Amino acid sequence: MARLTITLSDERRAALKETAASSGKTITQLIDESLEAYGIKTRARADQLLAQARQRAGLNEDRALALAVEETTNTRREK
Repeated sequence: MARLTITLSDERRAALKETAASSGKTITQLIDESLEAYGIKTRARADQLLAQARQRAGLNEDRALALAVEETTNTRREK
């Protein structure tokens, strides 16, 4: 697993630590969840979501991929 150094204000760091503690999660978990909510997914997660969508909708791979891209684009525009 890669490491990343970021710079946060003291207030933001404290808020992040408090949120992690009160939610029973690690800071890493909070960051991962936030990235995923923002539409930033790992390739493995994207492949998993695509397979689930294809299975549910009975779509071929090309159509499922087109829908996944469309939904991702729409989600990012909403934010």
